[in-house]
Amino acid sequence: MISKNEQKAEDAWQILRIQGEFTKGFDTFNELGSCVSVFGSARTKVGSKWYEEARKFGALISREGFGVITGGGPGIMQAANQGAKEVGGKSIGIGIELPFEAGMNQYVDLGVECRYFFTRKVMFLKYSQGFAVFPGGLGTLDEFFEAVTLAQCGHNIKYPIVLVGKEYWTGLIEWLKEVAVENGMISDKDLNLFRIVDTAEEARDKIREFTEKYKTEQSTNF
Repeated sequence: MISKNEQKAEDAWQILRIQGEFTKGFDTFNELGSCVSVFGSARTKVGSKWYEEARKFGALISREGFGVITGGGPGIMQAANQGAKEVGGKSIGIGIELPFEAGMNQYVDLGVECRYFFTRKVMFLKYSQGFAVFPGGLGTLDEFFEAVTLAQCGHNIKYPIVLVGKEYWTGLIEWLKEVAVENGMISDKDLNLFRIVDTAEEARDKIREFTEKYKTEQSTNF
Protein backbone atom coordinates (compact mmCIF):
# COMPACT_ATOMS: atom_id res chain seq x y z
CA MET A 1 0.00 0.00 0.00
CA ILE A 2 1.37 3.41 -0.97
CA SER A 3 2.13 5.81 1.89
CA LYS A 4 0.86 9.40 2.11
CA ASN A 5 4.36 10.74 1.47
CA GLU A 6 4.78 8.49 -1.57
CA GLN A 7 1.40 9.64 -2.88
CA LYS A 8 2.37 13.29 -2.43
CA ALA A 9 5.62 12.70 -4.30
CA GLU A 10 3.79 10.95 -7.14
CA ASP A 11 1.24 13.78 -7.32
CA ALA A 12 4.04 16.34 -7.49
CA TRP A 13 5.70 14.47 -10.38
CA GLN A 14 2.35 14.21 -12.17
CA ILE A 15 1.81 17.95 -11.90
CA LEU A 16 5.25 18.52 -13.41
CA ARG A 17 4.52 16.08 -16.24
CA ILE A 18 1.23 17.82 -17.01
CA GLN A 19 2.90 21.24 -16.93
CA GLY A 20 5.65 19.95 -19.20
CA GLU A 21 3.12 18.53 -21.65
CA PHE A 22 1.28 21.83 -21.91
CA THR A 23 4.54 23.76 -22.25
CA LYS A 24 5.77 21.51 -25.05
CA GLY A 25 2.47 21.79 -26.93
CA PHE A 26 2.19 25.53 -26.55
CA ASP A 27 5.79 26.04 -27.67
CA THR A 28 5.37 23.73 -30.67
CA PHE A 29 2.13 25.27 -31.90
CA ASN A 30 2.80 28.86 -30.97
CA GLU A 31 2.68 30.20 -34.54
CA LEU A 32 0.23 27.85 -36.26
CA GLY A 33 -2.28 30.34 -37.59
CA SER A 34 -5.87 29.34 -38.40
CA CYS A 35 -6.55 25.59 -38.28
CA VAL A 36 -9.41 23.12 -38.50
CA SER A 37 -9.38 19.93 -36.44
CA VAL A 38 -10.56 16.72 -38.08
CA PHE A 39 -11.93 13.95 -35.86
CA GLY A 40 -12.88 10.41 -36.87
CA SER A 41 -12.16 6.73 -36.46
CA ALA A 42 -8.65 5.32 -36.43
CA ARG A 43 -10.19 2.10 -37.79
CA THR A 44 -11.22 3.58 -41.14
CA LYS A 45 -9.51 1.66 -43.92
CA VAL A 46 -7.28 3.31 -46.52
CA GLY A 47 -9.25 3.74 -49.74
CA SER A 48 -12.68 3.42 -48.12
CA LYS A 49 -15.43 5.98 -48.71
CA TRP A 50 -14.84 7.99 -45.56
CA TYR A 51 -11.07 7.78 -45.86
CA GLU A 52 -11.28 9.38 -49.28
CA GLU A 53 -13.76 12.04 -48.11
CA ALA A 54 -11.50 12.96 -45.20
CA ARG A 55 -8.51 13.07 -47.53
CA LYS A 56 -10.44 15.32 -49.89
CA PHE A 57 -11.52 17.55 -47.00
CA GLY A 58 -7.93 17.90 -45.83
CA ALA A 59 -6.98 19.18 -49.27
CA LEU A 60 -10.03 21.43 -49.66
CA ILE A 61 -9.74 23.12 -46.28
CA SER A 62 -5.99 23.58 -46.78
CA ARG A 63 -6.73 25.49 -49.98
CA GLU A 64 -8.93 27.78 -47.88
CA GLY A 65 -5.84 28.72 -45.89
CA PHE A 66 -6.40 26.53 -42.83
CA GLY A 67 -3.95 24.12 -41.30
CA VAL A 68 -5.27 20.62 -40.62
CA ILE A 69 -5.00 19.24 -37.10
CA THR A 70 -5.73 15.59 -36.33
CA GLY A 71 -4.94 13.10 -33.61
CA GLY A 72 -1.97 12.03 -35.71
CA GLY A 73 -3.00 8.38 -35.94
CA PRO A 74 -4.30 6.12 -38.72
CA GLY A 75 -7.72 6.06 -40.39
CA ILE A 76 -9.56 9.36 -40.74
CA MET A 77 -6.67 11.18 -39.07
CA GLN A 78 -4.16 9.91 -41.60
CA ALA A 79 -6.52 10.68 -44.46
CA ALA A 80 -6.96 14.34 -43.47
CA ASN A 81 -3.22 14.78 -42.90
CA GLN A 82 -2.55 13.17 -46.27
CA GLY A 83 -4.95 15.50 -48.06
CA ALA A 84 -3.37 18.55 -46.46
CA LYS A 85 0.17 17.45 -47.24
CA GLU A 86 -0.64 16.62 -50.86
CA VAL A 87 -1.58 20.26 -51.56
CA GLY A 88 1.22 21.80 -49.51
CA GLY A 89 -0.94 22.66 -46.49
CA LYS A 90 -0.02 22.57 -42.83
CA SER A 91 -0.38 18.99 -41.57
CA ILE A 92 -0.40 18.77 -37.78
CA GLY A 93 -0.80 15.88 -35.35
CA ILE A 94 -1.62 15.84 -31.64
CA GLY A 95 -1.03 12.21 -30.71
CA ILE A 96 -1.78 10.16 -27.65
CA GLU A 97 0.37 7.43 -26.14
CA LEU A 98 -1.61 4.21 -26.59
CA PRO A 99 -0.39 0.60 -26.62
CA PHE A 100 -2.33 -0.19 -29.82
CA GLU A 101 -1.31 2.84 -31.93
CA ALA A 102 2.17 3.19 -33.40
CA GLY A 103 2.84 6.90 -33.18
CA MET A 104 2.25 9.59 -35.79
CA ASN A 105 1.15 8.78 -39.30
CA GLN A 106 3.59 9.49 -42.12
CA TYR A 107 1.77 12.62 -43.32
CA VAL A 108 2.22 14.68 -40.14
CA ASP A 109 4.76 17.48 -40.56
CA LEU A 110 4.44 19.02 -37.10
CA GLY A 111 3.29 17.12 -34.06
CA VAL A 112 3.44 16.36 -30.36
CA GLU A 113 2.66 13.19 -28.41
CA CYS A 114 0.51 13.53 -25.30
CA ARG A 115 0.37 11.24 -22.30
CA TYR A 116 -2.95 12.62 -21.08
CA PHE A 117 -6.21 12.83 -23.03
CA PHE A 118 -7.22 16.07 -21.34
CA THR A 119 -4.06 17.94 -22.33
CA ARG A 120 -4.56 16.69 -25.89
CA LYS A 121 -8.13 18.00 -25.99
CA VAL A 122 -7.07 21.37 -24.64
CA MET A 123 -4.66 21.69 -27.56
CA PHE A 124 -7.30 20.72 -30.13
CA LEU A 125 -9.59 23.40 -28.78
CA LYS A 126 -6.93 26.04 -28.24
CA TYR A 127 -5.53 25.93 -31.77
CA SER A 128 -8.63 25.21 -33.88
CA GLN A 129 -11.02 27.63 -35.56
CA GLY A 130 -13.35 24.86 -36.71
CA PHE A 131 -14.09 21.15 -36.39
CA ALA A 132 -15.01 18.51 -38.96
CA VAL A 133 -16.24 15.28 -37.39
CA PHE A 134 -16.23 12.17 -39.58
CA PRO A 135 -17.71 8.78 -38.62
CA GLY A 136 -16.01 7.40 -35.52
CA GLY A 137 -16.41 5.70 -32.18
CA LEU A 138 -16.17 6.66 -28.53
CA GLY A 139 -13.09 8.86 -28.93
CA THR A 140 -14.72 10.77 -31.78
CA LEU A 141 -17.92 11.24 -29.76
CA ASP A 142 -15.86 12.49 -26.82
CA GLU A 143 -14.12 15.07 -29.01
CA PHE A 144 -17.36 16.15 -30.69
CA PHE A 145 -19.26 16.62 -27.43
CA GLU A 146 -16.31 18.43 -25.85
CA ALA A 147 -16.43 21.04 -28.61
CA VAL A 148 -20.24 21.32 -28.48
CA THR A 149 -20.30 21.57 -24.68
CA LEU A 150 -17.80 24.43 -24.65
CA ALA A 151 -19.82 26.19 -27.36
CA GLN A 152 -23.04 25.68 -25.39
CA CYS A 153 -21.46 27.05 -22.21
CA GLY A 154 -20.05 30.12 -23.92
CA HIS A 155 -16.39 29.11 -24.08
CA ASN A 156 -14.68 29.45 -27.47
CA ILE A 157 -18.10 29.72 -29.11
CA LYS A 158 -17.10 31.35 -32.39
CA TYR A 159 -16.23 28.26 -34.39
CA PRO A 160 -18.11 25.95 -36.78
CA ILE A 161 -18.68 22.30 -35.92
CA VAL A 162 -19.63 20.05 -38.84
CA LEU A 163 -20.65 16.40 -38.70
CA VAL A 164 -19.81 14.64 -41.97
CA GLY A 165 -21.95 11.63 -42.94
CA LYS A 166 -25.72 12.05 -42.72
CA GLU A 167 -26.54 8.35 -42.63
CA TYR A 168 -23.99 7.73 -39.88
CA TRP A 169 -24.94 10.66 -37.64
CA THR A 170 -28.71 10.96 -38.18
CA GLY A 171 -29.59 8.45 -35.46
CA LEU A 172 -27.62 10.43 -32.89
CA ILE A 173 -29.23 13.72 -33.94
CA GLU A 174 -32.72 12.19 -33.83
CA TRP A 175 -32.03 10.91 -30.30
CA LEU A 176 -30.90 14.37 -29.22
CA LYS A 177 -34.13 15.86 -30.66
CA GLU A 178 -36.57 13.21 -29.53
CA VAL A 179 -35.12 12.37 -26.12
CA ALA A 180 -32.70 15.04 -24.85
CA VAL A 181 -34.71 18.03 -26.10
CA GLU A 182 -38.10 16.50 -25.29
CA ASN A 183 -36.99 15.81 -21.73
CA GLY A 184 -35.64 19.33 -21.30
CA MET A 185 -32.01 18.23 -20.97
CA ILE A 186 -30.91 20.49 -23.81
CA SER A 187 -32.71 23.23 -25.74
CA ASP A 188 -33.65 23.40 -29.43
CA LYS A 189 -31.06 26.11 -29.99
CA ASP A 190 -28.27 23.76 -28.86
CA LEU A 191 -28.83 21.80 -32.06
CA ASN A 192 -27.80 24.92 -33.99
CA LEU A 193 -24.29 24.66 -32.56
CA PHE A 194 -23.37 22.20 -35.33
CA ARG A 195 -24.36 21.21 -38.85
CA ILE A 196 -24.62 17.83 -40.52
CA VAL A 197 -23.47 17.35 -44.13
CA ASP A 198 -22.62 14.46 -46.42
CA THR A 199 -19.48 15.38 -48.36
CA ALA A 200 -16.08 17.00 -47.99
CA GLU A 201 -17.20 19.85 -50.25
CA GLU A 202 -20.26 20.57 -48.10
CA ALA A 203 -18.12 20.53 -44.95
CA ARG A 204 -15.69 22.98 -46.55
CA ASP A 205 -18.59 25.18 -47.63
CA LYS A 206 -20.11 25.29 -44.13
CA ILE A 207 -16.80 26.31 -42.60
CA ARG A 208 -16.27 28.92 -45.33
CA GLU A 209 -19.82 30.22 -44.83
CA PHE A 210 -19.36 30.50 -41.09
CA THR A 211 -15.98 32.19 -41.46
CA GLU A 212 -17.35 34.81 -43.84
CA LYS A 213 -20.43 35.42 -41.71
CA TYR A 214 -18.38 35.72 -38.55
CA LYS A 215 -16.10 38.27 -40.21
CA THR A 216 -19.04 40.48 -41.14
CA GLU A 217 -21.57 39.91 -38.36
CA GLN A 218 -19.58 38.60 -35.38
CA SER A 219 -22.24 35.90 -35.26
CA THR A 220 -22.07 32.31 -34.01
CA ASN A 221 -24.85 31.10 -36.33
CA PHE A 222 -24.02 29.52 -39.68
